[in-house]
Amino acid sequence: MTAVIDGYDAALFDLDGVVYLGPDAVPGAADGIRGLRERGVQVGFVTNNAARSPNEVADHLDELGIPATPSDVVTSSQAVARLMAHDLPAGSHVLVAGTQALVEEVRRVGLVPVPDSMSKPAAVVVGFSPTMTWDELNEAAYAVQHGAVWYGCNPDRTRPTNRGLAIGLGTMLDTLGEVLPGQRPILAGKPYRPLLDETVRRLSATRPIFVGDRLDTDIEGANVVGMDSLFVLSGSHGWADLLAAPPAQRPTFVAVDLGGLLLPPVTAANDCVAVVDGVLLPHDDGGSGVSCLTRLWTGAQLAWRAADLGAPLDVSAFVASGGGAGRICASR
Repeated sequence: MTAVIDGYDAALFDLDGVVYLGPDAVPGAADGIRGLRERGVQVGFVTNNAARSPNEVADHLDELGIPATPSDVVTSSQAVARLMAHDLPAGSHVLVAGTQALVEEVRRVGLVPVPDSMSKPAAVVVGFSPTMTWDELNEAAYAVQHGAVWYGCNPDRTRPTNRGLAIGLGTMLDTLGEVLPGQRPILAGKPYRPLLDETVRRLSATRPIFVGDRLDTDIEGANVVGMDSLFVLSGSHGWADLLAAPPAQRPTFVAVDLGGLLLPPVTAANDCVAVVDGVLLPHDDGGSGVSCLTRLWTGAQLAWRAADLGAPLDVSAFVASGGGAGRICASR
């Protein structure tokens, strides 16, 4: 039986919402990654979260039963530091609003971190920090107002946690934008190229697949670099998001979780979903046992086709039903 992963030599994983939710592993993540490695598939961990160093991320993965080394992990702090080192003269001062992990990555590429706008930095870089203060954001704003180039690690407006969705860096950057009209940061994290380009370079992968839970960063990022993708339902985005996805955010495959890489791809079955007067509805399968993932994927194809033709469907009832008989994708 052909599995999704059989067509690829490497699997790249977003972390938050795919491998773990805050301190806890996504159920089945460790077993899925173990199964991939047993097949000889290269594994890379790619995170927009700039708050922790690769060492800290690798230690967390080890604690969750997923063996990893720092070289297996690529963070948006590494990608943005490399990007700034390319753009700025060596030794340039950079105001860092973020964690010590981001400070160290900036220092590692030959730039000089500074704490405030009074140091007249050439650039500002903002990364997520759980203890970010208004004073830090204000110092970043002052520096950009006085001519510093503005960089950001990633655009994620939310973060999936074991308690629910939390505020992400993108929301902080939006707040900064309120006092920087007409300006937006240069971003390194998904969906922009630097982070995924760095990961592919490090793994020397020739046919990778990216696994993510966010359509606007993970899946769009994979599409930007021409990489196939697997969208999983274990994190931030769900049914409604997938059905409404514009072309740039549509995945190659869908699964409940990353273990879907080891299963046959979900395919559409047009007899399990119906369109009635512009409304997308689950169709009674007569007990044939069509999975909710098949229903979701079928519904997505119909919704995308209609949207592309300028006649979007009403999908509210389909989403509310969980794809049929109130079922949700709680299992594969």
